Amino acid sequence: MTAETAIANEDILLREDRGPVTWLTLNRPDAFNSLSTDLMARVQAELDALADDASCRVIVIAGAGRGFCAGHDLREVRGNQQDEPFIKTMLDQCSTMMQSIVNHPKPVIARVHGVATAAGCQLVASCDLAIAADSAKFATPGVNIGLFCHTPMVALGRNVSRKHAMEMLLTGELMSSDDAVRFGLVNRTVPQDELDAAVMAMAETIASKSSYTLKIGKQAFYRQLEAPDLNQAYDYAAGVMLQNMVAHDANEGIQAFIDKRAPVWEDR
Repeated sequence: MTAETAIANEDILLREDRGPVTWLTLNRPDAFNSLSTDLMARVQAELDALADDASCRVIVIAGAGRGFCAGHDLREVRGNQQDEPFIKTMLDQCSTMMQSIVNHPKPVIARVHGVATAAGCQLVASCDLAIAADSAKFATPGVNIGLFCHTPMVALGRNVSRKHAMEMLLTGELMSSDDAVRFGLVNRTVPQDELDAAVMAMAETIASKSSYTLKIGKQAFYRQLEAPDLNQAYDYAAGVMLQNMVAHDANEGIQAFIDKRAPVWEDR
C-alpha cells in the first residue's frame, strides 16, 4: 500500500509496520492532511508508543492523497481564532510534536509528495531525513494571509541557510524540490513512482545498524549543535563517544570488522 492509496481507510492516521520500519501516514486527504488537533494528538501518541518499541528501528512519516501536508487546519483555526487559550494549546501541541520527532530515539524520515506548506514544511524540516518526489513543492506561505510562519521558521531556520529561510518566509512562494535539495531542506528527490522504494531503501539501510548507536548518535548530533562554542561541542561529543566506545555493540562492530564478518547487534 502506497501513501497515496491509504485514503481508503477512514482513520486520520494510519500505521503500517514494514519489518523494522514503521510508516505513519497522515490520512486527511480532503484537507491535504492538515494538522488538526486530533491528528497531532494521534501522531504524538504513536511517537510516544514507538519510542520504547524494540521492533521499530526507523519511522517514516507520509501523507495520503494529493499531498504531504498543508500545515495547520485553517478551518479549525478560523473557528477558534479569538479563543487565545485554544490557539496557545494548539501551538504548544504542534511544538511538542515537532520536538518529539527531533528528540525521538528512532530516526525519522519524511516521505514527501505533492505539497508541504507552513507547518507541513515545518514537519519536513523537523524530520531527521527527507526524500521527496521530484514534483513536490514546499512553502511557508503564511505571509500571504497576514500570518507569518513564526513556529515553522524555528525548524526551517535550523535546516537551511538564513537567507534561504528568509526568502521562503518573506515571499511565501512555492519552492521546487530541486531547490529544496539545494537549500538543504530535503536529502534527495526521485521520480514519484520511485518514491516508496527510495524511502524504504534508506530506511532499511539505517535499520540494519545498532539501534543503541543510532539513538545516542542522533541525540548527540542535535545537542552539539546547540553548544555555545566549538570547544564545548567537542567536549560534549568526546564524552558521548567514550560512552559509545565502551558499549557492547561498538566492541562487537570492531571485532566483526577485524574478523571480516557481519556484526550481530544486541542494541546495547
